Amino acid sequence: MSENKRFQLGTIGALSLSVVSSVSIVICNKALMSSLGFRFATTLTSWHLLVTFCSLHVALWMKLFEHKPFDPRTLVGFGILNGISIGLLNLSLGFNSVGFYQMTKLAIIPCTVLLETLFLSKKFSRSIQLSLCVLLLGVGIATVTDLQLNFLGSILSLLAVLTTCVAQIMTNTIQKKFKVSSTQLLYQSCPYQAMTLFISGPFLDKFLTQQNVFAFRYTPQVLVFIALSCLISVSVNFSTFLVIGKTSPVTYQVLGHLKTCLVLAFGYILLHDPFHWRNILGIFVAMMGMVLYSYYCTREGQKKATEASVQLQTKEGESDPLIGMENGAGAINDVALPISPIGKANKDLRA
Repeated sequence: MSENKRFQLGTIGALSLSVVSSVSIVICNKALMSSLGFRFATTLTSWHLLVTFCSLHVALWMKLFEHKPFDPRTLVGFGILNGISIGLLNLSLGFNSVGFYQMTKLAIIPCTVLLETLFLSKKFSRSIQLSLCVLLLGVGIATVTDLQLNFLGSILSLLAVLTTCVAQIMTNTIQKKFKVSSTQLLYQSCPYQAMTLFISGPFLDKFLTQQNVFAFRYTPQVLVFIALSCLISVSVNFSTFLVIGKTSPVTYQVLGHLKTCLVLAFGYILLHDPFHWRNILGIFVAMMGMVLYSYYCTREGQKKATEASVQLQTKEGESDPLIGMENGAGAINDVALPISPIGKANKDLRA
């Protein structure tokens, strides 16, 4: 199997794992928070990260992956930034209406595109920009309801968007710069993310819910759902790093909106949530945007691969006298240039 085929299968697997695990954990957490009254989202996330770290530590002990340390300052900063972004998103939801929170999540894609264009010199074609606009329009129609603005909530939303974008761009950049896998990066950053949320989580949750996480009555049913949520979170956290590392932060956000649409659909089918024609229209438009985005990304990826292959062949042709002769580049006045023994020796070394 060629390297390109292997990469495509790995990417499809990562995307599928991310969708299935994320939809599963949303349904599990919805039952935990809505039905059982456990509404301590930030503290629960810190437990997710602790369980993820313990699971990866066992995997390392079993030699399923190799520990690869790299710049500790980058690692600490990255882990703390991820923890802060999660806390700010929860605060944004607490201080804003659900509709404004959804608008905050929609703003992550254009903000990521802007940051990558300005600071990483990445270019997005008009076709991809158009498909992203269609996607955002659809998700907006399906999810955005009331828009109630307040100054503090707007500031928190802005900070949440910026920290989330930077954290996701760093995930992709660190994996490529230090040549670490998603598993290695997740294993080393998990303790710092978990510590940030474990310390701030109880205070943040008490501020938002007016309840103490340590005074909550933990029934066997609540404990089962917490354990299930933590187990699913291992797959969610792993697939997040895997998707961003194999694709890009923008693709991960597009995938996130697909999950939103699936959660809406599953909520209506399984949990009998109220549904409106606007939700159906929005999901349909969003799916069109996702299909267009996937199509244009695939087409541009194939085009870049073809161009890279042609450039490689051209460079090899220019450096190889034999190919140069066959193309007519090695002929002067219809007399072929002789191939020196040194030239042949270099050719054998390259092979």
